[in-house]
Amino acid sequence: MGTPDPAGVLLITANVGSLFDYPAGLQQQWLQEFYKTTGLLRPRFIALHWQEVGGKDYKRNMQRVEAFIRSMVQSAALSEYDRTRIYIDSNFRETSSFTALGSLYFLHRTLQDVFEFDFREKKFLLVNGQKTHLGSLDICPTVEKEKFKKNFWPEFSWTRKGFMRTRWRIQGWDFDLVNIHLFHDASNLVACDASPSVYTGNRKRALEHVIERVTDQRFPLVPFFLFGDFNFRLDTQSLIQTLCCCGKLQMVTSDSGSVLEKIICEETDQDQKVLLHIKTKLFAYLNQAVFREDNGRALQAFDKELLPFQNILCEEPVLFPPSYPYSEDDTKPTLYGNTRCPSWCDRVLMSPCARSLIQQEDRNGGQIVYDNFGASVCMGDHKPVFLFFLLSPSP
Repeated sequence: MGTPDPAGVLLITANVGSLFDYPAGLQQQWLQEFYKTTGLLRPRFIALHWQEVGGKDYKRNMQRVEAFIRSMVQSAALSEYDRTRIYIDSNFRETSSFTALGSLYFLHRTLQDVFEFDFREKKFLLVNGQKTHLGSLDICPTVEKEKFKKNFWPEFSWTRKGFMRTRWRIQGWDFDLVNIHLFHDASNLVACDASPSVYTGNRKRALEHVIERVTDQRFPLVPFFLFGDFNFRLDTQSLIQTLCCCGKLQMVTSDSGSVLEKIICEETDQDQKVLLHIKTKLFAYLNQAVFREDNGRALQAFDKELLPFQNILCEEPVLFPPSYPYSEDDTKPTLYGNTRCPSWCDRVLMSPCARSLIQQEDRNGGQIVYDNFGASVCMGDHKPVFLFFLLSPSP
């Protein structure tokens, strides 16, 4: 028998909270862009990692999740994907373990002999048919899931952040796919207080924990892809100094002078336009185009949160604009909202050995694509980010 054709692999991360908070119209637009991307790339294996399933009002919205998934699985666009594995952590009543993560996998009918790992039995199982797991995933043997413990962020409110891992064997390669959601910046003003910010330290500690869990000795070590909403932010303190280099910067405190209430940067000419206005949940910069011009390349120098992991995690060159926070106004799909500083929150990372799974000759031939989709339509506050590649020949 000859070597099988290389399998096109499509890894997608998408924070889908907006889809359930504002479902009218938004869900259909999101699906159309998803189908357009899969139709263009024609992958044989799709891994779709969701965060914030059910949105902010998840107790009310979670009932909408199953219908949305059903519309995907039954769609004509995915009709040739005859095997699916869908894991949705939707049981919000289990507050100690609920993560609102969803991991969805679609296998094309031409992709043969795909196996999924059973973490309980420590063996691979042949993937057949369609299986959907909604609710609690704590007893599901083909998923390893963990919600971050309170001691990661003792000074902040407890959240539903965490990670979910699955393991696959495709065309002779074994690898892990890890869905992750790290802690956000609760206050823009706190984020400005130090460089790096306290939030950066919290995310670093949580990411170190995930890597330790994925690479410990409980199971054989395999390459891994880690993709999700990392909530990485630009180094805000350093960024402000650059954005306001030609203006007058004011730190406005409370009457007692003990609490920073806002940061304002004004032009120094007669107009005295406000260039930048920052409050706890406000980040309004007058020249928003700087985040979109040349895909925000001028600001990548402030994207520093991966630096401590540069010997542990790899990433393809980032050639797309910051993925968050886009306006949720359907008439302003290319504009950023003014709640947070635009940042590359959504990423697809990999271990160094996972890079060997990617066909090296395709790196120069343009077959590797790292990008976002839905650039010209409203997709919610996050644009989905994806990595497409061809698997190398079997080891």
